[in-house]
Amino acid sequence: MEKEKLKLTSSEIGTLWGEYVNGTAVDTINRYMVTIIEDAAIKAIFEDAIETYAKQKNQMVTFLENEGFPVPIGFTESDLYKGKQRLFTDIFCLNYLHIMTLHGLLGHSTSLGVSVRKDLRYFYDACDNDGKRMYHQTIELLLEKGSFQRDPLFYPAKNPEYVSSNDFLDGFFGKGRMLAATEIISISFNLKKSIMSKTLSIAFSQVAQSKEVRKFLEEAEKVSDQQIKTLTKIMQTDNLPAPKSWETEVTASTDSPFSDKLMLYHIGFLFQAAQNYHGTGLASAMRTDLVAAYETTILKNLMVTKKWFNIMVQNKWLEQPPLAPNRKEIAQKE
Repeated sequence: MEKEKLKLTSSEIGTLWGEYVNGTAVDTINRYMVTIIEDAAIKAIFEDAIETYAKQKNQMVTFLENEGFPVPIGFTESDLYKGKQRLFTDIFCLNYLHIMTLHGLLGHSTSLGVSVRKDLRYFYDACDNDGKRMYHQTIELLLEKGSFQRDPLFYPAKNPEYVSSNDFLDGFFGKGRMLAATEIISISFNLKKSIMSKTLSIAFSQVAQSKEVRKFLEEAEKVSDQQIKTLTKIMQTDNLPAPKSWETEVTASTDSPFSDKLMLYHIGFLFQAAQNYHGTGLASAMRTDLVAAYETTILKNLMVTKKWFNIMVQNKWLEQPPLAPNRKEIAQKE
């Protein structure tokens, strides 16, 4: 069979479906933020991000339609309420774009890793390049504005060393060793993601219309806050700085620029994505207190996502991805 006539596999269709739905959610928020941003340099990056995603979205639609699959509904203009009061500061918007770019980079890499057909591989490769360009732009501007907090600095040892004691694993009762650089990677990464999730939960809870959605967002904020405190305490015990919070970058507005469906979906997506990052942290943790912290976090996040799923389904807000054919049902059809 000629390569250009290869049908897309279930995994390839799954990546397109997921990237489309998640992409339209972030794009809707970006399109609100670009209307309230006053800083010219930040606004220019958002305009670039919106234009870039529009091209990617059109390509994903073409891929799906050529395979005969319906294009997901995702999120549209109906989820964006224009002319609303400012909910975020400019610098928070820039931090948001940076964190979402990180999510996008990881998503594109995963999609590329399961893609076989040449045109789809080239598409995700181009998406990855777009993401890397945006990553560099957001970091450079955050650094320029003095708003990017770098991870802690370590001082070099004189020589390489081997682990010499089982105390290397102990993080309880004060008799363990200091945090390793390999552990800081996930701690810092997860802290930044939890800070973003907490800040968005606070903002969204201020403007949510449904009492049920507002209650969930308030609970999500508390869970994120506890996770931040847990990891921050581990860092500070070793006299290492933790990333600063962004709550003060949310205004006092109660005028919602987004649908409850979009806000609830976005927080659920962040909690689901966090499970992947916490799992990575657990796999790299070599101190017992870190292992316990990640295990507790993963279990709590599972409880949050279960509540999220129930609310999304009850309100008919959760779009169903393509499913494998049910052979029993097909066989029973007359």
